[in-house]
Amino acid sequence: MKRAIIILAAASVLAPVAALAHTGAGDTHGAVHGFMHPVTGLDHVLAMVAVGILAALLGGRAIWLVPASFVALAAVGGLLGVQGVLVPFVEFGISASVVLLGLAIALQARLPLGWTVGLVGLFGLYHGYAHGAEMPADASGFAYGAGFLAATAMLHIAGIGLGLGIAHMARRSATRFAQAGGAAIALAGVVLLARGL
Repeated sequence: MKRAIIILAAASVLAPVAALAHTGAGDTHGAVHGFMHPVTGLDHVLAMVAVGILAALLGGRAIWLVPASFVALAAVGGLLGVQGVLVPFVEFGISASVVLLGLAIALQARLPLGWTVGLVGLFGLYHGYAHGAEMPADASGFAYGAGFLAATAMLHIAGIGLGLGIAHMARRSATRFAQAGGAAIALAGVVLLARGL
């Protein structure tokens, strides 16, 4: 069921962008460039997939709130970038987002949801700013923004799917570990019983 929801969500996110990719259907130049910017930068891909993984591992409302904060503030950052507003430490913020999101996942950090949403939103601002600042001069701002936000959402959805898969595998591994531990205990009990006879 979860797999079907993830596939449907990814298809709904990608459908408008795919429709714009055909010649004669809107501003393909802006949408395609916008879509390609996040998916061709390893730093963007890692951070955006990590946001989805983190959201899935946190579960509950975080599955939607954490990625939504990234996308919303990426839109704000994109507007700032297009307007040429100076945002300090953008490259550092983007790199730090990859490191901190990776650590949060590795250490299974459990910050309060509000803090997580705020921090991830700040990361989204930095990433969005980079997308907006690097918009080609001849691209439509609206189409370009729609493209990079669609790609961002797609990467988050991929991360959520990956995170749910990781959580499912961890539950299965935990069950197997518990079963192996239980079997070892039972075997030890059998040995104790045999000695007592």
